[in-house]
Amino acid sequence: MSHSVSSSDLANDASSAAPSPRVVIHTDGACRGNPGPGGWGAILVSGKHRKELKGSEQDTTNNRMELMAAIEALKALTRRCDVVLWTDSEYVKNGITKWVHGWVKRGWKTAAKQPVKNEALWKALLEQSQRHDIEWRWVKGHSGDEGNERADSLANEAIDEMQSRR
Repeated sequence: MSHSVSSSDLANDASSAAPSPRVVIHTDGACRGNPGPGGWGAILVSGKHRKELKGSEQDTTNNRMELMAAIEALKALTRRCDVVLWTDSEYVKNGITKWVHGWVKRGWKTAAKQPVKNEALWKALLEQSQRHDIEWRWVKGHSGDEGNERADSLANEAIDEMQSRR
């Protein structure tokens, strides 16, 4: 997996800000084939500071990339923040706000008593989300939302960069 960062180091900027910085995050995942080569992108904005992250995996799924975008964005924050996290994935938003607590109670089994898909990523997202105060928001993908469109571009750039290194 590859990561790249551009613009200022938001994590360090947030640590010198007010007691609980407000950060707006836009995330997206992309996959060419499902499974297939995939990428994720995230934009973090706090005041005048902006950070872009992206990464890729050779053989993955769209849901895994959507989860990775949220995990890596939250991991980039070095202190507790008030976060508004935008995703176009109902799987991510519903999973972390509605389903995860039942999965934990049932030992990471679904209501149908099946193993939760992407369990390790859900555990990582849960761990990262507990470090912050997060308002999870859904946005329709490819609807012209500037943050979502940029996150999608980053995810696709990550795939292109990975494939050009092959």
